[in-house]
Amino acid sequence: MWFFTLFLGCEETTKASLSTDTSTESLLQDTGLSLTDTGLEEETECDPPLYQPYPFATTVVDVNYGEGAGFGQDLMPDIVLGAPMGFGDGRGSLDVLTLGHQGSITLAFDLTIVDGEGPDFIVFENPFIGWLETGIVSVSQDGETWHTWDCDTTDVQNNFPNCAGVGFVYSHPDNCIDARDWMEAGGDAFDLADLGIESANFIRIVDSGANILGGFDLDAVVIVHGE
Repeated sequence: MWFFTLFLGCEETTKASLSTDTSTESLLQDTGLSLTDTGLEEETECDPPLYQPYPFATTVVDVNYGEGAGFGQDLMPDIVLGAPMGFGDGRGSLDVLTLGHQGSITLAFDLTIVDGEGPDFIVFENPFIGWLETGIVSVSQDGETWHTWDCDTTDVQNNFPNCAGVGFVYSHPDNCIDARDWMEAGGDAFDLADLGIESANFIRIVDSGANILGGFDLDAVVIVHGE
């Protein structure tokens, strides 16, 4: 089974295990990230990846907000379409949409996701050091029948297998890390072979319900193998 997560630290904590009166501002201060921090300490000259054909989500098919949602809604749908805005180790992006408790979003693409060698797509959230929010990922060929990874929100020791929202995000349009490179880009990568299917046209992400203070925050989704 291919499920690749880049997450550093030995004592990860979900929001469900933290007090509900913890403010976003104090959490950002704990991580050393301000609301205006770009996360890009130095500009590096390099050749940016060429995303042809376009591998990112292009359409929000459906969204259902849960309790605690709100952040990012004023920038919909663009905020969840296009490339991730990763800040690196432990510094989550604020270019995200908060789904709220058990909220969900369904995305479509210009490409069809196909089962290739290794992971076939990557979901990018915005985890901080010791602070993450898990999401349940499903795929569908027709938008009616869904196949779902078994996200284990209780398995802290193994970094919450099959959940999105765990891996730090490194890819950013300005740092030239290709978002399709599942070894370098970060996020949480998923392989269609795990579910025994060969292709998919839609991805759905649902807040796991194990989070508090807004729930799963979606940055972006990219197809690794598509046609």
